[in-house]
Amino acid sequence: MAIIRVQKGTKDILPPEMPVWHFMEEKAAEVFTKYGAKEIRTPIFEATELFARGVGDTTDIVNKEMYTFEKSERSLTLRPENTAGVVRSFIENGMHRLSAPVKLWYKGPMFRYERPQAGRQRQFHQVGVEVFGIKQPTADAEVILMAVNYLKALGLNDLSVELNSLGCPECRETFKTKLKEVIKPYLSQLCPDCQARYEKNPLRLLDCKVEECKEIYAKPEIQEVIQSDFICDECAEHFTSLKEYLDALNINYSINKLLVRGLDYYNRTVFEIKSNNLGSQNAVCGGGRYDSLVRNLGGEDTPAIGFAMGMERLASLIGEKSEKKLNAFVVCNNPLEAVKLTEEIREHGITCEFDLTNKKFVKQLEKASKTAKFALILGEDEISSNQVTIKNLETAEQKTVLREDVFKVI
Repeated sequence: MAIIRVQKGTKDILPPEMPVWHFMEEKAAEVFTKYGAKEIRTPIFEATELFARGVGDTTDIVNKEMYTFEKSERSLTLRPENTAGVVRSFIENGMHRLSAPVKLWYKGPMFRYERPQAGRQRQFHQVGVEVFGIKQPTADAEVILMAVNYLKALGLNDLSVELNSLGCPECRETFKTKLKEVIKPYLSQLCPDCQARYEKNPLRLLDCKVEECKEIYAKPEIQEVIQSDFICDECAEHFTSLKEYLDALNINYSINKLLVRGLDYYNRTVFEIKSNNLGSQNAVCGGGRYDSLVRNLGGEDTPAIGFAMGMERLASLIGEKSEKKLNAFVVCNNPLEAVKLTEEIREHGITCEFDLTNKKFVKQLEKASKTAKFALILGEDEISSNQVTIKNLETAEQKTVLREDVFKVI
């Protein structure tokens, strides 16, 4: 019978890899909690309409990459990202009635049907933060700082932050018009995706990865429009204030006018954080402000900002973390006594195992030396005298103590 294998674009996260995943998750809880963020867990599938309205029907995610299925005449989709789901939960559960800011963080699997490559799978994991209720740039600065400090907590210190402001819908329309005018003579030379974006969402033209399109957008007359300060006075003041906060917080950043992010809901601040830990730049975090998304999904007008990070990418930059050894391994040829002592040890919150197959004493000791810090030796003499011989498997020192004193030693 043929073996059923893992599906293309997915992978098992095996026990030797788990320490780095536990490390990322523990640091997320530790860092984000310091900022007052609470963890939220939303369903893995949602109504397809949520992503069409939330992420945007001009995005590659909605048009090409979603896992969508029909059930009882309803269209459902495995979540390709989690901001829309968190916003839906924020609205549905009346969180707008809570005192602002409402800070939420999440971790979990996402799904996109795209070509698998290094660091990018069809099932992948993200960790992220969403902050609701604050329109001032203080929220932008704190969210960026939170992301930077989480990455530093993971040991990723060589970081660079790229910023841009997309402005508000009003000032952005003028920019879109100018951008379309200057690109129009080259429209037939653009890739099919860019030709579609030209009509539906011209800002997304700047996000194209096709080399021929990038060469066109690098032309001087197009660059002049891209690099222009098109945002209105209010948006400019917001962006200037953000930069002042980042300067005060000693966060190094650069302005990247091509930074638009791949999702339709962003306005004003957008940012990316890149890591140079492996010698070449890797984008590890993306985020921005989405002040109209809550309203667009049926909620009250609520400003918001957030970010997400791909955990597979983070894991590759962090590298391996060694598995923790057991605290103790009971070496005993009396299975009944072995299981009793093992449970006594575990009840004290200490990791402990014994040999379920009751192998020879020497074999048990060999296994203990590979998997544990201490061997708890329970021979006939120890059993009759209510004692345990404790062997430190790192130093080879051993001593015999009363059974009730074992916990004082290991």
